[in-house]
Amino acid sequence: MTKLNEINDNPGARKDRVRVGRGIGSGVGKTGGRGQKGQKSRSGVAIKGFEGGQMPLHMRLPKRGFNKPNRREYSEVNIGALQRAVDEGRLDVAVAVDVAALQAAGLVTQPKDGVRLLGKGELKAKLDLHVAGVTKTAQAAVEAAGGTVTLPAKKAAPEA
Repeated sequence: MTKLNEINDNPGARKDRVRVGRGIGSGVGKTGGRGQKGQKSRSGVAIKGFEGGQMPLHMRLPKRGFNKPNRREYSEVNIGALQRAVDEGRLDVAVAVDVAALQAAGLVTQPKDGVRLLGKGELKAKLDLHVAGVTKTAQAAVEAAGGTVTLPAKKAAPEA
């Protein structure tokens, strides 16, 4: 049995960092592994997509689609994961299950813009869920188990 003061890494588990530019004997002295001269041998090089003045490939190719800048992003939880949490005693069936309860149970780490319930898995527990979104299959599974799904009230569009 090893003693605490005799514990050490396996041989080769940790490599020494290469000390670049520290003399000819190091193998990476003088130019420090950068070759000779030119822009890339100097610091502050930023030529990722540059093609010598020719129109770069990423600008020549056609663009498609649109990424909505303020798109809502939800954390997703499957009903199978809910059932597993109930079986393991991490979720209480008696109280309403909201974002805080899901975080406490370890099903959600970052709620982002809310939690969306997905229909993968099987649900037997009767749960009262308060989530930001739900798929049709997940809602059907929750209601089949005798539970309810409450979604936030939608804001009415302002009249112009």
